[in-house]
Amino acid sequence: MRPVLLEFAAEGIGIDAIVVPLHRGAFGMLPKKAGLQTFIFLKEHTVFIFILNSWDKKYENPIIIRIFANKIHKNYMIMKKVFFCLMAMMSVLTLSAQSSIYDFKVKDDVGQDVSLSDYKGKVLLIVNTATRCGFTPQYKELEALYEKYAKDGFEILDFPCNQFGEQAPGTIQEIHSFCTANFDIQFPQFDKIDVNGANEHPLYTFLKAQKGFGGFDTNDQRGKFMDDMLRKRDADFDKKSDIKWNFTKFLVSRDGRVLKRYEPTDKMSDVEVDICLEVNPVLSSIMARRSIRKYLDKPVEHEKLEAVALAGINAPSAMNRQNWAVRIIEDQKLLADVKDMCRNAPNLICVCAPTEGRFDLDAGLMGQNMMLAAQALGLGTCIQTGPIRFLTTDEKAKAFRESLDIPEGYRLLYVISIGYPDEQPDAKPRDASKVKYIK
Repeated sequence: MRPVLLEFAAEGIGIDAIVVPLHRGAFGMLPKKAGLQTFIFLKEHTVFIFILNSWDKKYENPIIIRIFANKIHKNYMIMKKVFFCLMAMMSVLTLSAQSSIYDFKVKDDVGQDVSLSDYKGKVLLIVNTATRCGFTPQYKELEALYEKYAKDGFEILDFPCNQFGEQAPGTIQEIHSFCTANFDIQFPQFDKIDVNGANEHPLYTFLKAQKGFGGFDTNDQRGKFMDDMLRKRDADFDKKSDIKWNFTKFLVSRDGRVLKRYEPTDKMSDVEVDICLEVNPVLSSIMARRSIRKYLDKPVEHEKLEAVALAGINAPSAMNRQNWAVRIIEDQKLLADVKDMCRNAPNLICVCAPTEGRFDLDAGLMGQNMMLAAQALGLGTCIQTGPIRFLTTDEKAKAFRESLDIPEGYRLLYVISIGYPDEQPDAKPRDASKVKYIK
């Protein structure tokens, strides 16, 4: 859970006007969540409210609300407004304590609680649906996806919602009977929920916070129709992250990351491509790879480094010449002098190639293999050429340089920082229009 600090300026509101009602039991009206502990204390002219994760024994990440009360004023109506603002903030902060999709519980089609932690290790497509919508035929395409990829660990979680044109009437049992009779769906359907507004399910508050609205494709007829319709109702509708209509979808990775959001007008073929990339372990590893710049202070086990090296040297090599030399640094004393130049990574892989000739491609393919192998083993990497001049010329790096024992006629081409990541950076945008298919 990331720390959150809100400063609520309560100009003209007396300290006692806020604190006393809380101590009289009004605080019991605030949202409750199992596993949270809340404390209130007063210091000078500031009320502090701490919400702490009880499962985090060190209490390292408190959520804090600070309320500044600058003047003594016992106006009950003003106090009441402040109190309800406080309750709204507490609702948001309580949700922020749920930092993983697996923290949420939902109700199935018979009203039983289901923890989303039951779906750990699965690729999920979460959909809000309706039975009387122009997009309802997507049920057929969803079922086709389910039948095709369920064996690979893919699940569809269906949440009927009646908020858009009241197009999901009836009970969940009636909805399920309709979907079974008309589309023969096999994936699980859950109880009806709201996905927007005061009664929205916390799961959807979380999903929308992870992936906001990216817009409709107005070059598509259906996308333009939806954009025109919603813009007439609200000129700024596209600036809000709320769910726009039925059959909005969220793709979730096996480790619980919310990867993408799809609007109902997005092509199901595009959704399938992304599902295919996620259910295949090799492809999902490729898609998850990021350049890591922050590492835990924990050296990588020798066995993992050896596996990474073997994956590297098994890369394609022209005529199998293998014109490379690889040095993997495990000695922490040697690393101490150069760590600050190499992202403070706990281990380094140094790749050398012949000074004469063009062998960069072979060495590059080997590096790609090593980084993908590292990703598959839960490690992070970052390939660097910037530190080369420092490593090869600076007096401070002399001991490090000499330890590499670079073969005569070879030069240090690049280094790969490698270790256990201490960050999960988002993917940078990629322009798919640069790819052309010649048919």
